[in-house]
Amino acid sequence: MWLELATKVLRGEEINDQEAIRVLNCPEDELLDLLHSAYQVRKKYYGNKVKLNMIINTKSGFCPENCGYCAQSRDSSAPIQKYRMMDKETIVEGAEKAYRMGSGTYCIVASGRGPSNRELDIVTSAVREIKQDYDMRICACLGLLREEQAVQLKEAGVDRYNHNINTSLRHHDQITTSHTYHDRVGTVNNAKEAGLSPCSGVIVGMRETQQDVIQMARALKAMDADSIPVNFLHAIDGTALEGTDELSPSYCLKVLCLFRLINPTKEIRVSGGREVNLRSLQPLSLYPANSIFVGDYLTTDGQESTEDHQMIKDLGFEIDVVNEDKITM
Repeated sequence: MWLELATKVLRGEEINDQEAIRVLNCPEDELLDLLHSAYQVRKKYYGNKVKLNMIINTKSGFCPENCGYCAQSRDSSAPIQKYRMMDKETIVEGAEKAYRMGSGTYCIVASGRGPSNRELDIVTSAVREIKQDYDMRICACLGLLREEQAVQLKEAGVDRYNHNINTSLRHHDQITTSHTYHDRVGTVNNAKEAGLSPCSGVIVGMRETQQDVIQMARALKAMDADSIPVNFLHAIDGTALEGTDELSPSYCLKVLCLFRLINPTKEIRVSGGREVNLRSLQPLSLYPANSIFVGDYLTTDGQESTEDHQMIKDLGFEIDVVNEDKITM
């Protein structure tokens, strides 16, 4: 049955909701068959290549939004490091580190509802210098974005803009009320209109239903997001979702297979929470997914980049990056 689904997808057909539910409820003794099927789709479009991405958190905390998963939220009491916007030099230094780690994409992230003029000036100035010195893609993630701000980022050399939908339209108000689901979709559309590659993803494990998960994957297909980060909730003490622990490693793999089958041609990135939720099954995630973050996340630690490189090598996969000869481990 699982190979039939892959064949259907490769013919250009969409899986239906009943088939999607079957994927999320795949019996444990059929999980390897499901992964094999998702891999057939992944291999068609990405071969055995793995894209690497690295985040720099250029501004931490001080966020006026009330997102229940986030340690930087106005309602969070999590003991995180807080600091204002980094200077241009520090952001450029981070790009050099990303370059040496083999990252094809450098992700410049800042907390807050959206960027101020000063913050946007710092980012665009840093991007121009990075583009001059290093051969890598730049993704910005600065919150809600107006049309003219998207144009400024594009003109500076930003390639991609990330703004996650995070959850389904139905479940959105259970996660945050300080902005709407449509605010998020609007930002992605503003980025697309400016010529930026749209990046939008989800956080799974926030007390949503399986139907919500299916709707997230379908919403991202409708938005035509080029890159889809799939995060798995790493519940942080002091946040509204503190103590939430709904995920198993096998369910996370099923979610990744679903996202690959619904968005066959898109970059599917295993993102935040993969270490604590996938645990020893992390390597299997690269059969449906073709991209990972290396290094740390926003307020949580990732595993050592050398472990990620070794994992990719042990799988027989290859790092998909133009500056592969520059990687230092």
